[in-house]
Amino acid sequence: MPKNPDVKKVLVIGSGPIIIGQAAEFDYAGTQACQSLREEGVSVVLVNSNPATIMTDPETADAVYIEPLTVEFIERIIAKERPDGLLPTLGGQTGLNMAIALAEAGILEKYNVKLLGTPLATIRKAEDREIFRALMREIGEPVPESWIIEDEGALVELSKRDGNPWPLIVRPAYTLGGTGGGIARTPEQLVEIGSRGLKLSPSHQVMVERYLTGWKEIEYEVMRDAADTCITVCNMENFDPMGMHTGDSIVVAPSQTLSDKEYQMMRTASLKIIRALGIEGGCNVQMALDPDSFNYYIIEVNPRVSRSSALASKATGYPIARVASKIAIGLRLDEIQNAVTKKTLACFEPALDYIIVKIPRWPFDKFTAADRRITTQMKATGEVMAIDRTFEGGLFKAIRSLEIGQVGLRPKNGDLLTDMEIEAGLQSATDQRLFLIAEAFHRGLLVEEVADLSGVDPWFLIKIQRLVQFEDKLRAQAARFHHVETLDEETQALLVAAKNLGFADRHLVDILGVKESQIRAWRKTANCAPIYKMVDTCAAEFEAETPYFYSCYGGETEGVSA
Repeated sequence: MPKNPDVKKVLVIGSGPIIIGQAAEFDYAGTQACQSLREEGVSVVLVNSNPATIMTDPETADAVYIEPLTVEFIERIIAKERPDGLLPTLGGQTGLNMAIALAEAGILEKYNVKLLGTPLATIRKAEDREIFRALMREIGEPVPESWIIEDEGALVELSKRDGNPWPLIVRPAYTLGGTGGGIARTPEQLVEIGSRGLKLSPSHQVMVERYLTGWKEIEYEVMRDAADTCITVCNMENFDPMGMHTGDSIVVAPSQTLSDKEYQMMRTASLKIIRALGIEGGCNVQMALDPDSFNYYIIEVNPRVSRSSALASKATGYPIARVASKIAIGLRLDEIQNAVTKKTLACFEPALDYIIVKIPRWPFDKFTAADRRITTQMKATGEVMAIDRTFEGGLFKAIRSLEIGQVGLRPKNGDLLTDMEIEAGLQSATDQRLFLIAEAFHRGLLVEEVADLSGVDPWFLIKIQRLVQFEDKLRAQAARFHHVETLDEETQALLVAAKNLGFADRHLVDILGVKESQIRAWRKTANCAPIYKMVDTCAAEFEAETPYFYSCYGGETEGVSA
């Protein structure tokens, strides 16, 4: 089916200021959307209040307005430009909320502007906690025990209710980055957090639900077109258990600890949900999985491009915003060409033969007095993404990319911490918990003990323990690297093994106490140099025309002619 001939001009709403919970990933999505629409001959009008973005470059759209994102200003732009359609799902929560406000004010109807992609009724189904919960029950998908609260009286009444499954989690409707939410462990905390959430929610609604302590958090990025063709672009697994905003959690893609039955069970649920909601474009489905059974719950759905969508796009090479924009103007998944392979179509699910590790970047180095505890309200101001063949290599790359002065897993001044402080740090999620896990293994704690304290899956912990033990082995052998020009066979094998595990040269400098130039010379002698692998969306099943590459150690370089 060709694109809708009635859509000749589209208004795209940006995400506004770069703030905690809504950062540069929406600039990435909005820019991609503008380019995608113009490829189809559609005139693009862009409005955003933030001039420090790529999307507001004059070359990105046919008309660019840098104005406040308010109903009044956007109505004036609509009156002047007379767009045929509005695309709000690429500007984060700001764009979504603005589309709802314009529709409720009657402006879209007044100027005959069609809401493209996800319908308004679908946005309400996904964002309104009561409607969403009812829909999930209607289609047979499990949701946690919960209560919808719309005034402080009902909140106080709930706090006094006998048999509450404490702790409880508060989730305000229509807010960004979990703003106004939190975990309540007492009736007093429930009233305090809930009252704040009611004030900050545009619809003055919060959902209070059972806190799924220790459960895994899993996400699926799903695409659907008007012909009801659905695919899952990527699934992601949070390193951290439930209880923190996914933007504040370390994330791994694809999932590493799920059995095939668990993966397929939740994939099926994600496809079922996007069909029930009627979303046309992309959405993000967040689920909780019991690590000790096959029980799972649906937590929420973002009916728009999200922070996770940008991560999934870069991780897989599948341009979610580009494809969602084309779907919004009437194209189907089997009509949209894959921009990387230029052979397959957008209905072809990406396949990954590598691993992605995302670590958030928190601003605690600038806000030293801030509370470093990580909960349901997002505190990260950005994130880094690393690609490697192994979790260990990706983890090390991501740590180095954070630019926090860390090259390895050992925490700064970790030797000054007591065992009690280490255990407390494992139980409470902070920006330092990853490094405290490594310190716990350095002090001899078992994987089972760390898993019980932190709630992190043992698969990840075994990998971190392996890195800590290998670093300890290198330190024990450091003297053998001193004052020698040529390594013997055993020490050379140790060096090559370290590189294959992901240890950087400057990390080895700290461990071995030798110059970086010497390590590089030893590597060259051992023929140990980085090789390059492709991100081609299809795990080399088809030849890629425009792949990109990542470096790692071990194996052979892909796709480069001699």
